Amino acid sequence: MSERRLRVVAVADADSFVKWAASLLDSVPNADSSIVLVRTPLTVSAAQERSALAGTRFAAQDVTRLAHAALAGWLTRERPDVVVIAGRGPFARLVMHEIDRVHPRPVVVAGLPGISIPAQRAAVTYRREADLFVVHSHREERAFRDLARRLDADVPFGLASLPFAQPRPPAAGGTDLVFAAQALVPLTTEDRMVVADMLRHAAVAEPDRRVVVKLRSRAGENETHYERESYEKLLRHRPPNLVFSYAPMREALATAEGLVTVSSTAAIEAIAAGIPVIALDTFGVSKENLNTVFRGSGLFGNAGAVIGRSFRHPSPNWLIQNYFHDPGESTWWDDVERLVGQRQQGLLPARRQPVRAGGALRLAWDRKSVLGREDRTLSGYAALAVGMPLRAMILARRRLRGNRGALSWTDQTTDITVTPALRQEPLLRRRPVGVDG
Repeated sequence: MSERRLRVVAVADADSFVKWAASLLDSVPNADSSIVLVRTPLTVSAAQERSALAGTRFAAQDVTRLAHAALAGWLTRERPDVVVIAGRGPFARLVMHEIDRVHPRPVVVAGLPGISIPAQRAAVTYRREADLFVVHSHREERAFRDLARRLDADVPFGLASLPFAQPRPPAAGGTDLVFAAQALVPLTTEDRMVVADMLRHAAVAEPDRRVVVKLRSRAGENETHYERESYEKLLRHRPPNLVFSYAPMREALATAEGLVTVSSTAAIEAIAAGIPVIALDTFGVSKENLNTVFRGSGLFGNAGAVIGRSFRHPSPNWLIQNYFHDPGESTWWDDVERLVGQRQQGLLPARRQPVRAGGALRLAWDRKSVLGREDRTLSGYAALAVGMPLRAMILARRRLRGNRGALSWTDQTTDITVTPALRQEPLLRRRPVGVDG
């Protein structure tokens, strides 16, 4: 490799992915990095952007906002060596289609923005044509390699440290109970009401200490996942010491006594800052609750532990396998530099997106499903008109078979995915809850 600094561009849209991309690139000392935000219904607001960039070297002037149609031309003019795709699975696949049009072609890196255990089939399927898939722990690396092998997917994986979970000295004297809210878990309104009542009781039990509900979006803003019932609504009537925060997680943790969550990556951030955690097991420990990663950690606790503020620190053995490996074991940037060198020498074949069943109409569906109303093409609306009845037929077939699976789904045969963007279209009245891919 030459000593020339590599040019790296992260292409993102939603809040958690912008935070991940900014923090990941901030960890690379020998690159000129910038961020492109593609306009989708999930694209961060200016306030969410500031929160996502907080604590990194990136500022507003390092961010370019583009329409999807302008992306390939922009990348061709800017000629980055590396593109880091930071978005949900359907978004990643759409961006890779655009990169197929870019000359010279950059090395393509993809990844997920936080805890990714259990490894999800869709995560690999959507990103299998990337030159490198970034994972963040030894446990993730084993799980994703095993999954890729079972899917017969030739996916190169690179180990990174979780970028916003670098160990740092704990803040002294914090008194807040910080609850990291999530859109996906718990899922039902009834279970979310259980959490809301738990937080009320915790606030009443310690009236001189705050209970802080850390939210990622304000009214009118979108997150990576659709939230069915917001805590702002569930906690309209609350004690004065139960408050909401929209600050960056690092700022919220600065005054924390401990953190409570079901499965948020905020738990890893708290551990990195020396702050104890309760991982709620009130609703069980399961793939559906996205909290199996905490098995063996010693962090699980119930409502009584939350109300009594019985926070705990994780097992040292669990730490080594889960996000706190020796930074010297992280290989992803060495892998990137090697891949760039191979591409410059003509030794790295392009991993192009295959032509899938449905051809141009299917590509139009994929574009429309990601961009929603940002896509105003006739082909997008035509694909929507064809795809929605097909989706209804598949759902009816599933009901007849007694399969009442997830409301946001990827059909095994047609691979038609309903995304948050597509839910905004007037032809689709139901609003299923999204699953990250």
